[in-house]
Amino acid sequence: MRNKYIQILSIAMISASLAVIAFLYWAEPRSLAEVATKGQVATGTYSIDKAEADRGIASFRADRFDDARAAFARADPERRDAGTQFYMAYSYYRQGWGRLYNDDSLFKLGLDAVDRVMELDPNYRSADQSLGIRTPSELKNEFEDGLKITASDLNPMKLIRERK
Repeated sequence: MRNKYIQILSIAMISASLAVIAFLYWAEPRSLAEVATKGQVATGTYSIDKAEADRGIASFRADRFDDARAAFARADPERRDAGTQFYMAYSYYRQGWGRLYNDDSLFKLGLDAVDRVMELDPNYRSADQSLGIRTPSELKNEFEDGLKITASDLNPMKLIRERK
């Protein structure tokens, strides 16, 4: 009877080891911290780092967009929070917007970020009243319009337009 318990325990240990190996193969983590984050995603307990997100919003409001994006990346390393990703996309818009021309490379990165927001939550709407654009679809339209070259780009009235 004792052999039976040893066999059952051995099978359970081998099964657990195979599950850990399969998880590591699937997640491909580069560090122990990343193992924990991937584990949270797999178990459904993932959440953003609120302190880093608040630092990102403070940097965003101070027009330090590179610092803001770095803080948002630390707050949401798995890119699974629509609000954080919306601020990330908006920071690309704010930094890339110009009276005479837009920075196409920043607008393309912003377009990728806003697409992530739309995948995460197609009905997302920002509660931040200080933002001129509150939905991902509006922001996407701004990015797409900014990337197009049209006759309106030569309009001198563009010099008096305001950034949203």
